[in-house]
Amino acid sequence: MEYRKLPHGEEKISIIGLGNSSLGAAGEEEVEKTVTLALENGVNFFDMAAGDAAPFPAYGRAVRGCRDKVYFQVHFGADYRSGKYGWTLDLEDIKRSVDWQLKALQTDYIDFGFIHCIDEESDLETMLSHGTLAYMQQLKQQGVIRHIGLSSHTPAVVQKVLDMQILDMLMFSINPAYDYRHGEFAIGSGDERAALYRRCEALGVGISVMKAFSGGQLLDAKTSPFGQALTEYQCIQYVLDRPGVLTVLPGVRGQEDLKRILGFLKATQAEKEYSVLGTFTPQESAGRCVYCNHCQPCPAGLDIGLINKYYDLALAGDTLAKDHYQNLARKAQDCLQCGHCDARCPFHVSQMQRMKTIAAYFEGQTA
Repeated sequence: MEYRKLPHGEEKISIIGLGNSSLGAAGEEEVEKTVTLALENGVNFFDMAAGDAAPFPAYGRAVRGCRDKVYFQVHFGADYRSGKYGWTLDLEDIKRSVDWQLKALQTDYIDFGFIHCIDEESDLETMLSHGTLAYMQQLKQQGVIRHIGLSSHTPAVVQKVLDMQILDMLMFSINPAYDYRHGEFAIGSGDERAALYRRCEALGVGISVMKAFSGGQLLDAKTSPFGQALTEYQCIQYVLDRPGVLTVLPGVRGQEDLKRILGFLKATQAEKEYSVLGTFTPQESAGRCVYCNHCQPCPAGLDIGLINKYYDLALAGDTLAKDHYQNLARKAQDCLQCGHCDARCPFHVSQMQRMKTIAAYFEGQTA
C-alpha cells in the first residue's frame, strides 16, 4: 500500500480507501469480513457516508483493538437512526445522528468530521445559520473531532468554503467523465474543476474522492459517456494523478470487489495507463496538461508532468511550488525543443511552447 500525508496533519492515508454506499446490502457478517480484509491489506481510510445503517456496528467490531490505526470520515448531516440513510440540516438531528454513529463505531472521537453533502449555496447558508459549523468547531476544540472536512459536488460551493479557511479535507466527485462534463454530478467546466484541485493542493487541503467510476458507468461501453469502457485501474490512476488527491474511495459490495480493487497496487503501468482519454475527450479539454506523463521518456530528462504541475500550482497561489520547481534537477529551460513530447501527447498539448512559458515565468519569479 502507498500512503500520502495529510498536509494539515501527520496522518498518512492509504491511497485506496473504502466507500460504504453499497456495502451494507451484503449483511453485517460480510461487511466485517470485508473491513478486516481491507485492514490486512493496509487500507486505513474509511468513509462512513453509507447507504444504510448496517456497516456501522460491523465496523465497530472490525476495528476493535486497532482504532488508533484507522481514520473515519463521519458526516454531520447523514442520519442513520431509522436504519436507512437520511440527509438533514437540522442541528439537533445532526447531534443525535453523530452520537448514534459514534456508539455504533465503538469510538469516542472522529478523525475527519465532514459537513455533509453541501451542493447548493442555500444549503451552505442554512448549515451556517443553524450552527452546525460552530458545533463542529467546538468539538474540534474538545478533541472529539481531529479535522474538519466538507463533501460536495459543486466547485463554486467548495470555493466559498475554502475562502473560510476551515478545511483540512474535501470529499469531491472526480473521474474523467465529470471532468469533461458528462454525468449527473459533472458540475462546473473542466477548467473550473482543474482549478479547484490545484487550489486545494496549494492550500494544503487533501481530497478524498467519491464516484471515481461515475457510479460504474465508465466501466461499460454501453453506459460510458465516451462510448468506450475504461477499467477500474485506469480510473483510479487518473484520480490519483489529480492535484491534492490523497485517497480514492471505491464503493465495494464485498470481499470479491475489494480484492479486485486492491489488484491496482500490483497492476502494471500499462494496465493503469489512461492516455486513451485523449482520443475521445471533447475539444474544450484539448491542450491542457493532465500530468499523465505519456510524453515520457524526455530526451532531455525533464519530468514534464511535474514541471507543468508546479507551474499550475504556482499560478493557483501555492507559495512552495516555486521552491519545489527550483529543486528539480532538470527545469523547463533545459528543454531541447525536439518535439518528442508534442508528438506523444494524447491531449494535444504544445509542451515545447509550455516549457518556454514556464521557464520565463519561474525566471521572472527568481529575478
